[in-house]
Amino acid sequence: MFIDKAEILVQSGTGGKGMMHFHREKFVPRGGPDGGDGGRGGDVILEVRATLNSLASFRFTTRFTAEDGKGGGTNNKSGKSADNLVVPVPPGTLVYDAASGDLLGDLTTPGQLLVVCKGGRGGRGTPHFKSSINQIPRTAENGEPGEEKRLRLELKLIADIGIVGVPNAGKSTLLSVLTNAKPKIAPYPFTTLDPNLGVANVDEETTVVLADIPGLVEGAAEGVGLGHDFLRHVQRTRVLIHLLDGLSADPLADFSQINSELALFDPGLTKKPMIVAMNKIDQPEVLERWPKLKKDLKKRGYESMAISALARTNVKELLLKAVKTLAEAPVPEPTEEPMPVYRPVEDPRAFTVSHEADGAWRVKSTSIERAAEMTPWDQTGSVRRFQKLMERLGVDKALREAGAQEGDTVYIGEYELEYQE
Repeated sequence: MFIDKAEILVQSGTGGKGMMHFHREKFVPRGGPDGGDGGRGGDVILEVRATLNSLASFRFTTRFTAEDGKGGGTNNKSGKSADNLVVPVPPGTLVYDAASGDLLGDLTTPGQLLVVCKGGRGGRGTPHFKSSINQIPRTAENGEPGEEKRLRLELKLIADIGIVGVPNAGKSTLLSVLTNAKPKIAPYPFTTLDPNLGVANVDEETTVVLADIPGLVEGAAEGVGLGHDFLRHVQRTRVLIHLLDGLSADPLADFSQINSELALFDPGLTKKPMIVAMNKIDQPEVLERWPKLKKDLKKRGYESMAISALARTNVKELLLKAVKTLAEAPVPEPTEEPMPVYRPVEDPRAFTVSHEADGAWRVKSTSIERAAEMTPWDQTGSVRRFQKLMERLGVDKALREAGAQEGDTVYIGEYELEYQE
């Protein structure tokens, strides 16, 4: 089954806990802090695999979670970092943040990587908090929590040449004749419900990839039928073969309608080189109407040719013409490479204070919530360190100015704290 849309949940690993520990050895008094750092959590990485051509692998598996880092040990032993989780995707995958709609990456090249969730760093052990005025720090850190994102994946087939036209024009038959593809073919409209790819061998050194785009109907650009699903795949192609149904009541009207839908969906599609071919020339009535249709197309500025995909008449000539046009077509400008790690741009010191319906207060800030998760609340030194962070960032002052009173409840992420002057 061809799947070109999917939604998945990805979560990177949490860093391992730093250890609070002091060296204990016979005849070594005051050995000092020696708690090790935690290991790094695993990243979630999307990798382009040339062997994939659809998003079918995400039909049943929709959650991907990297492993957590291991905790630190005694004698300054660091915990083991977790392996990264690599999720393979096909070439042509667009990666969106499902919540915000932001485009995170456009993955087109085999081997291309995009880190969508960065693993949390390991928590620091006790030695990091030792100072000249604090020789015995009762402090360590939990590991940084991993990130979680819901991603929307969309696939745009990457083909050199796209075959477009109305339903039942013979696109699938033409693809099967020109390439090794075996699409479903039948004498009724909408036989093809999924785009098909095929590779055509022009000579010993030249191959091209062709895509059969399922038939478009009027209103496709507005989403009628499966218009948007199909039109999206045309955007990747560099040359279009517009196949006309010679047995249609009005092939010229079909031609105009398809061109209008392409332009409405993406004006850039009208700038692609287009080869016009009328199919089914092996039929007497088509052969009879061909001269007039060719003349009408020429008046519109289009050179055309007649073929029969079923009888294989002029199909080789059509392929060679398409390959020649492809060689002369402008090479698309390279798109800006996505960042190897996607992180939203935000001020790490920014926060908001709001009054909840139950009378409690809530502090919202990505960085402060992460700091709360990294605080071991059973360690007095770690709690004091978090309190100093709140003072330094101005959270205490903001709560006081908002009207917080001694003993009020303050929520930070999943944690419930008590406000004190």
